[in-house]
Formats: sequence, C-alpha cells, structure tokens
Amino acid sequence: MNAHDWSSFLLRVPIHSDPQTIYTAWSTQKGLENWFLRTARFFTKEGADRPADVPIEVNDRYEWKWHGWPDEVEEKGMILEANGSNRLRFSFGMAGKVTISIAPEAGVCVVELVQEEIPTDEQGQVYYHIGCTKGWLFYLTNLKSILEGGIDLRNRDVQLKNVITS
Repeated sequence: MNAHDWSSFLLRVPIHSDPQTIYTAWSTQKGLENWFLRTARFFTKEGADRPADVPIEVNDRYEWKWHGWPDEVEEKGMILEANGSNRLRFSFGMAGKVTISIAPEAGVCVVELVQEEIPTDEQGQVYYHIGCTKGWLFYLTNLKSILEGGIDLRNRDVQLKNVITS
C-alpha cells in the first residue's frame, strides 16, 4: 500500500449548469455569498473594493467570513489565477493553495477542486488536509444544490456548533 499524500487532495462534483454560471459563482462576491460565504470582500491590487458583481482578477486580495462562525474567524488571501471562464486559483492561508477548474465531461460540467501545498506535519494533516476536505465536500455539495435546485444547506446560526453545514 502506498503512503498517503498529505500535501494535496482532489475533489470533483458534476453540476448541471453552464460553465459561465459556475465560474461566476466562484469569481464574484455576489456569487460566493450565494453558496459559500457570509461575506466575500475583494480588493484590487490598488486596494479599491471590487464591486460585488465584477469578477476577480489576478492579484486581487480577499477577506472571507463564513456563516455559523463569529466575525473573528476570517480568511485572507490572494487571487493567483483567474482566466474569466473556467479556471481560478487562490492562496488559502496556512492550508496551501486551491485551484478550481470547470470542464464539460459526459454531458455535464465537472467542477474540480485541488488543494495543494498543504503542510504535512500533524496539524497540517488534521486541520488542513482532513478539515479542508470535509469543508470543501460540504460547500461543493451546496454549490451543486444552489445551482441545480436553489436550496441553501448552510447553517447560519452561530449558536449551533460542530455541525457539518458550516
């Protein structure tokens, strides 16, 4: 048996939607707040706020907050790649880098998420590899749910702790 690679993971989900709708869901404040985040702020490389419906660009910085978590829990990072149609990449704090690719496959769009450069010490294995895998599984499922049927599965109550929906 091969040793597990703790430095990266790959997740894929088929979504019955068009590539541009999926890309917009990932690449705008409005899109991300619809299925993923409570607050998704983007700033241009000059430091200006990016409008909520304008797609991100390379070198934009972000500040993200989640439903079900207090304001003190915030992720900050940078957009490393954004091609405007089917691929984007961003830094993800101490957890490495995340790449999103959208491609047609067998008559449906497949969203592929790769998280890499994850630290391989015990904290990296538990918090970033296992923890992020669990988190992304839920959020990719929620993206599919929102785009295919409109049902938002996120927990919005900060009083509910340790639930799989936040």
